[in-house]
Amino acid sequence: MDRTDNSWLPGTLIGRADELAALRDHAEAARSGRAGLVILSGPAGIGKTTLLHAFVNGGACQGMTVLHGRCGEVVTNAGYGGVRALFGSLGLTESGDRGVHESPLLKGSAGRALPALRPAPAEEEPGTAATVYPVLHGLYWLTVNLTARGPLVLVLDDAHWCDERSLRWIDFLLRRADDLPLLVVLAQRTEAEPTAPGALADIAAQSRSTAIRLEPLTDEGVGEMVGRVFPTPDHALDAAFVERAAAVSGGNPLMLAKLLSELRSMGASPDEKSLGAVAEVGQGVVALSVRALMGRLAPWVRDVATAIAVLGEVDSKRAEHVGALAGVPVALVEEAVAVLRGAEVVAPDRVDLAHDVVRSAVLDSSATEELGELRARAALLLSDAGRPAEEVAGQLLLVPVVDQPWMRRVLREAAAGAETRGAPEAAIRYLYRVLEAEPHSVSVRAQLARSLAEINPPEAIALLGEALALAEDVRVKATLAVQFGFACLTVQQAPAAVRVLGEVLDALEAELGADPHPDLAARELRALVQSVLLITGCDEKATIAAVRGRFARMAAPAGDTPAQRQTLAMMSVLTAMDGRSAERAVRQARRAQRASDAATGTLPLIFSAFTLGLADDAQGSLEALDLSLRYSQENAAVWTYVLGLSTRSVMLHTMGEIPDALADAQTAVEIIADERWSGNVTMPQTALATALVDRGEPERAEALLERIARPNLDGFVMEYHWYLMARARARWALGDGETALGLFLDCGRSLEETGITNPAFAPWWAEAACLLADLKRPEEAGDLVEWGAGLARRWGTSRALGLAALARGVTTQGRPGVELLADSVELLSRSPARAEHARAEYLLGGALLEADDARGAREHLRTAADLAWRCGALALAREARRRLVASGGRMREITTSPVDLLTGMERTVANLAAAGAGNREIAESLFVTVRTVEMHLTGVYRKLSVSQRAELGAALRSPTVPGPQAPAWVSASRGRR
Repeated sequence: MDRTDNSWLPGTLIGRADELAALRDHAEAARSGRAGLVILSGPAGIGKTTLLHAFVNGGACQGMTVLHGRCGEVVTNAGYGGVRALFGSLGLTESGDRGVHESPLLKGSAGRALPALRPAPAEEEPGTAATVYPVLHGLYWLTVNLTARGPLVLVLDDAHWCDERSLRWIDFLLRRADDLPLLVVLAQRTEAEPTAPGALADIAAQSRSTAIRLEPLTDEGVGEMVGRVFPTPDHALDAAFVERAAAVSGGNPLMLAKLLSELRSMGASPDEKSLGAVAEVGQGVVALSVRALMGRLAPWVRDVATAIAVLGEVDSKRAEHVGALAGVPVALVEEAVAVLRGAEVVAPDRVDLAHDVVRSAVLDSSATEELGELRARAALLLSDAGRPAEEVAGQLLLVPVVDQPWMRRVLREAAAGAETRGAPEAAIRYLYRVLEAEPHSVSVRAQLARSLAEINPPEAIALLGEALALAEDVRVKATLAVQFGFACLTVQQAPAAVRVLGEVLDALEAELGADPHPDLAARELRALVQSVLLITGCDEKATIAAVRGRFARMAAPAGDTPAQRQTLAMMSVLTAMDGRSAERAVRQARRAQRASDAATGTLPLIFSAFTLGLADDAQGSLEALDLSLRYSQENAAVWTYVLGLSTRSVMLHTMGEIPDALADAQTAVEIIADERWSGNVTMPQTALATALVDRGEPERAEALLERIARPNLDGFVMEYHWYLMARARARWALGDGETALGLFLDCGRSLEETGITNPAFAPWWAEAACLLADLKRPEEAGDLVEWGAGLARRWGTSRALGLAALARGVTTQGRPGVELLADSVELLSRSPARAEHARAEYLLGGALLEADDARGAREHLRTAADLAWRCGALALAREARRRLVASGGRMREITTSPVDLLTGMERTVANLAAAGAGNREIAESLFVTVRTVEMHLTGVYRKLSVSQRAELGAALRSPTVPGPQAPAWVSASRGRR
């Protein structure tokens, strides 16, 4: 920013050579592909903005794209205000001739950034609350697109005023910025209370962060500035004057410049004679001089200055707003701005006050009440002019009381806009102001809770509790109860959710029961409450019994609507867990999948897929999971995507598709590594550990399980039992049979306590029987085997019956045991459980060896080795081969194929690449960075000994391990690169 030599606002960089050099070094690192973050801090007037301008406008950023924005107090609460300050100059929100946004910067997932970039929600955007992740995801890819054009520098000044959502995005970006040619520079004032201190602290804690604190000017720097203001022929400076000026100004360039300017205007000289004047003028130099200046200005010029201070920076198109607020004709506004610019109150390059210190001094000259009225007038003026609601709300947040209906209407509209763009923090600030004026409002509490649910569930729950107490209409209560249930689900408060949902459902059914012809909306609302009650109640062991009793009295809906399908999906899960009727469970699950579009929702697809998997309908289960993953990817719904991947991994493992199960689970684990909620997730790690044990890597499996730290894990219905099974199998594989047996029995006791009696879910009884047989204590397995066999007969699927025959066979001596194992082989061969079929073949071979039938044993051991090898169950394949050779058979060594060397994530990436997806498409679909994809492909090429993408397909089609099919959404998304 260039300024004249006699300006009291320092435009020339003095005493900051080291700091400028540090910024240049970071820019050079960004050019070479090393992302960086610099946080520049110091008190007001210390020269942060001047340093930034010297950095941006100098040679340091030559050849780089520089996006430079600044935050302000008036817009600090607007969601993504900082983002718009950075990206606004790109014009990305302008539509082309066809009414669409045609910028190549918005290609692919970057298009999801539009809600954050627009000053107001577009008409075509849905009026529902957006989740935070899709917008963050879109802004990340927009940044990637910019870096593809060359190195990028993002400079955000006055970051202490920045809204929380923009800062959260910067944190999100930097955690994924490895090897991006990117430099982020944030400047903040140290003495100002940040708008979002937590977000700034998280950014500062990043490992790539470098802090540069601007210190006061040294005496040498002060002397240089004195010499510029008081040039002398011999360049001699009075040391006492310089020392006194440094002491009075504190070495602050802004204060020093104004002090010297005032002394010069008084006719003082830079020597000992003026030491007294330095002390006298130095008291509150900027504030006092601005107030004195304001007192000397014509009233109409003073009013224009105050209007600019209130409105913040305005462009030329909105100069009339300044005039209207000041009560000055537009023609005179330009004249007033020129006067203020000449007095260095207004910045030389924009219609805004020259510095925040100047703004504070101007506003302090107005009484508090007067200033409040002026802000209210400014808000009304902007509202009447059709400015975006969030811009108007920025003024209303600074008004002492929002006592007018139009004010509350604007704030609620602004909150809705913030929700739509995925900026819940902004919506929360707006709505709390409304709640102050409407303390008994049910609808405001509901809207507030919706925004709080994703970032502060406990507060959302408290507000919804208040709203439920205030609400009188049962349908309103029902809507609130649904919100309450989902909020409770995230913080393990299922008992509270079940209690509230149950009470509301009783009241709703009582009202609908009195109506012989309830309308469709009422029936859908009842189905929604029922479904959420089942979802929340099935999450924790403390509530499963109550929900099971409620479920027993429910009539199955037709499945014609989304809520009905969600209800049916959960009913199918409960039916399956009861273990009495596989046919009924499958019927409910298939009805839950009747619609084949996104209206079905991802949760019903995942729940019903789980049921179909337990009922041996492998194809139906995988089709539903593929569909749920496609919908999750298209909507950037990372949580449901991870849940879908983990569930599919469990199903694939059950079906004996170990490499595919491993790939899905490891992809899920890699995705959650960058997510803040990863500590509350266990299913990806459990699924991965389960697959690793079968691959012969129990040490890795156990290490993974030991890192799980979810609180109260033993209170969950599904996750805890999968976790126990994985831990037990890992301990068994490591040779610790006693601990493994204890874990299997713990799983059985917990399932009994929970009331789950499906023999195919976490079949601890079959595993414990096999382990006891391995420990040479088969007599201890009698009761549990008979118990499991009874459940298997009731459930009736081939897998369950095959496991029962397997458990009885390994614990029965002699020929009867061999016959039972043969039955197990026959039953499991008809099921989708190929790995368990291989295990049955192995155990039958072992039993035949003990019966001195070496020939028969070799036949089954060979089958077991071959089948296990093809399943990817390498540990079992090697053990079957060992026993085969020991019994006189011949078989080549079980070797690890090149495909077997791939990690799960490498396998996923390789298959997507072989299916035709580009690196960027793969990265977008898996919610990882392009660099991560490149890294995995490098490993794939090395391990498979291929040199180009075209060779991947053939290399992956190894005869040893079948190649998995790419998920359905990959081909569906092709062309959206």
